[in-house]
Amino acid sequence: MSKACTLDEARAAKPLVEQALAGLADVAGVGITRVGRGYGVKVNLSKPPASPAAIPSEVAGVPVRVEVVGTIRKRG
Repeated sequence: MSKACTLDEARAAKPLVEQALAGLADVAGVGITRVGRGYGVKVNLSKPPASPAAIPSEVAGVPVRVEVVGTIRKRG
Protein backbone atom coordinates (compact mmCIF):
# COMPACT_ATOMS: atom_id res chain seq x y z
CA MET A 1 0.00 0.00 0.00
CA SER A 2 1.37 3.41 -0.97
CA LYS A 3 1.63 6.32 1.42
CA ALA A 4 -1.25 8.73 1.88
CA CYS A 5 -0.78 11.93 -0.10
CA THR A 6 -1.17 15.31 1.53
CA LEU A 7 -3.63 17.96 0.41
CA ASP A 8 -0.71 20.05 -0.88
CA GLU A 9 0.57 17.12 -2.96
CA ALA A 10 -2.89 16.62 -4.47
CA ARG A 11 -3.19 20.35 -5.20
CA ALA A 12 0.22 20.29 -6.93
CA ALA A 13 -0.77 17.24 -9.03
CA LYS A 14 -4.14 18.65 -10.13
CA PRO A 15 -2.79 20.93 -12.91
CA LEU A 16 -0.61 18.05 -14.15
CA VAL A 17 -3.71 15.87 -14.45
CA GLU A 18 -5.57 18.69 -16.24
CA GLN A 19 -2.68 18.97 -18.73
CA ALA A 20 -2.61 15.20 -19.27
CA LEU A 21 -6.36 15.19 -20.03
CA ALA A 22 -6.46 18.38 -22.12
CA GLY A 23 -7.37 16.48 -25.30
CA LEU A 24 -10.29 14.52 -23.82
CA ALA A 25 -13.65 16.11 -24.62
CA ASP A 26 -15.48 14.02 -22.01
CA VAL A 27 -13.84 15.68 -18.98
CA ALA A 28 -16.56 17.47 -17.01
CA GLY A 29 -14.25 18.62 -14.21
CA VAL A 30 -11.12 17.93 -12.18
CA GLY A 31 -10.95 18.31 -8.41
CA ILE A 32 -9.51 17.00 -5.16
CA THR A 33 -10.95 14.02 -3.26
CA ARG A 34 -10.22 11.95 -0.18
CA VAL A 35 -8.43 8.67 -0.90
CA GLY A 36 -8.07 6.52 2.18
CA ARG A 37 -6.35 8.63 4.83
CA GLY A 38 -4.96 11.07 2.27
CA TYR A 39 -5.96 12.92 -0.86
CA GLY A 40 -6.02 12.39 -4.60
CA VAL A 41 -7.20 14.02 -7.80
CA LYS A 42 -10.73 13.25 -8.99
CA VAL A 43 -11.66 13.37 -12.66
CA ASN A 44 -15.36 13.70 -13.48
CA LEU A 45 -16.35 12.47 -16.94
CA SER A 46 -19.56 13.09 -18.85
CA LYS A 47 -19.41 9.55 -20.32
CA PRO A 48 -17.08 6.55 -20.10
CA PRO A 49 -13.77 7.18 -21.89
CA ALA A 50 -13.23 5.62 -25.32
CA SER A 51 -9.73 4.69 -24.13
CA PRO A 52 -9.52 4.14 -20.35
CA ALA A 53 -5.73 3.85 -20.70
CA ALA A 54 -5.66 7.57 -21.62
CA ILE A 55 -6.39 8.45 -17.98
CA PRO A 56 -3.44 7.87 -15.65
CA SER A 57 -4.08 6.06 -12.36
CA GLU A 58 -1.40 8.15 -10.65
CA VAL A 59 0.38 11.45 -11.35
CA ALA A 60 3.47 12.56 -9.41
CA GLY A 61 2.74 9.85 -6.84
CA VAL A 62 -0.82 11.11 -6.28
CA PRO A 63 -3.70 8.72 -7.02
CA VAL A 64 -6.21 9.68 -9.71
CA ARG A 65 -9.84 8.57 -9.27
CA VAL A 66 -12.34 8.65 -12.13
CA GLU A 67 -16.13 8.91 -11.92
CA VAL A 68 -18.65 9.11 -14.76
CA VAL A 69 -21.07 11.82 -13.60
CA GLY A 70 -22.93 12.57 -16.82
CA THR A 71 -23.36 15.95 -18.44
CA ILE A 72 -23.06 18.94 -16.12
CA ARG A 73 -25.91 21.41 -16.63
CA LYS A 74 -26.93 24.65 -15.01
CA ARG A 75 -29.91 24.14 -12.73
CA GLY A 76 -32.70 26.62 -13.12
